[in-house]
Amino acid sequence: MDTAPEINHSTVEERRNYIKQRFPCIADCDMCGICTVFHGKDAELAYEAYICGERSFEDVSADYR
Repeated sequence: MDTAPEINHSTVEERRNYIKQRFPCIADCDMCGICTVFHGKDAELAYEAYICGERSFEDVSADYR
């Protein structure tokens, strides 16, 4: 997958689409584990600050490491 779009050079919709593609919900939490990584949150909610352009993708990702 490509790198995350930079906040200064992308739109909210581009960042939202990146998160949706990077962390797709397959509706099988026992197989996937994405919700566990994000403490029960949907990826879009977990990355809301990135999508809104408030924080970089890397900064938000560091919250979940």
